[in-house]
Amino acid sequence: MYTIMLKAKLHMARVTHAVLNYEGSCAIDGELLDMAGIRENEQIQIYNVEGGQRFTTYAIRAEEGSKVISVNGAAAHQANVGDRVIICSYAHYDDHEVEQHQPALVYLQEGNDVSHTSHAIPVQLA
Repeated sequence: MYTIMLKAKLHMARVTHAVLNYEGSCAIDGELLDMAGIRENEQIQIYNVEGGQRFTTYAIRAEEGSKVISVNGAAAHQANVGDRVIICSYAHYDDHEVEQHQPALVYLQEGNDVSHTSHAIPVQLA
């Protein structure tokens, strides 16, 4: 049996571009892709913190160090420049892998600069 688990997350990325007349996808700074372990053309889920939209697309590589998060094509209707988004990828893990799995979490601050990284989501307190 396989379980779908969070593989990687870019937390609170700021949308820098929303390009309707583009083939599709989400362009992400190559350095951020590498930090999170998200591959080019990998399916991603995007959660718009500002408007609540949740949508699926795929990652493409933007210039390294550019801090670009560009929501393209039809997805450009789901996010505006300046919106904060959470970008996640998921993977299938077998029972043995689940026991060892730790997601790659990259936390961003203004300007899409990395504030810190982690491999565990904090416990939510009551």
